[in-house]
Amino acid sequence: MFDPCERRPIGRTPLRVSRLGIGGGSLFSSIGDAAVAALVDHCWERGLRHFDTAALYAGGVSEERFGTALAQRPRDEHVLSTKAGRTTEDGENRFDYTRDGLLRSVERSLARLKRDRLDIVFIHDVTPDLLGDAYDARFAEAMDGAYPALAELRGQGVVGAVGVGVGSWQVCRRFAEAGEFDCMMLAGGYTLLKQESVPFLDQCLARGISVLLAAPFNTGILATGVIEGARYQYKPAPPEILERTRRIEAVCRRHDVPLPAAALQFPLRHPAVVSVVVGHQSAEEVNRNMALLRRDIPEAFWGELAAEGVAAVQPTP
Repeated sequence: MFDPCERRPIGRTPLRVSRLGIGGGSLFSSIGDAAVAALVDHCWERGLRHFDTAALYAGGVSEERFGTALAQRPRDEHVLSTKAGRTTEDGENRFDYTRDGLLRSVERSLARLKRDRLDIVFIHDVTPDLLGDAYDARFAEAMDGAYPALAELRGQGVVGAVGVGVGSWQVCRRFAEAGEFDCMMLAGGYTLLKQESVPFLDQCLARGISVLLAAPFNTGILATGVIEGARYQYKPAPPEILERTRRIEAVCRRHDVPLPAAALQFPLRHPAVVSVVVGHQSAEEVNRNMALLRRDIPEAFWGELAAEGVAAVQPTP
């Protein structure tokens, strides 16, 4: 059981994020200005204080809507994170991790978010899956350009914390070993279905790097269970994932634990993970996920998952 409103620190900075973060991806951005404002108001009233967006999401519209919705809220009572380095133009991906590109991105984000400083900026999507043969060159570009620029802005107080936001723990580890980062946003990389990242999480804990776990449902199947058309990492779930999920669901039934509750709580059991970040399109979804985080899950459930070999469960945090 976790309190979704509990605030946990980002690295060694003064920033503190709520255990449940509100993601502002493209689905969130599609619900319209009024609906976004109402949803942010609802989250605030319920005590949630972390909102996450990116220059990429809906071509900057997500940042604009968060900026408007949060404009009248006390500036020091919430954390707003964004991402830089990847955008889209005419439906095409654009990647720019140079110093000038990063500074332009930050300037635009500040304008869209209607503020004079940013709480967290993540270097966004430097991954082999997206960049192919250009990955190593783009990584070098980020470490030679975007990273030192962000470090300078952090020193000036324009940026509160510097991080990396990707779906690969290996990429996060490479960045963590190359620079001084406050946090990592790992999308779908430590869930009931993916635990290869545990050694990296242990390294983060030892080095004081906070991990924010986005996409805890692996884009679908850990929220819906095994149903017709179940999705995993944005694609139809492959047979091995379907079978593993069935085994997890069987343990859930034996202990009367909803699969989504287990999926939301599982990442937070590792002490390096300070927050799970989830996209929401309605107040009802927010209420449901808050209730799932607060649900009492017996230790016997986690023990059986481990015994069944379907999840390497961390001890009680």
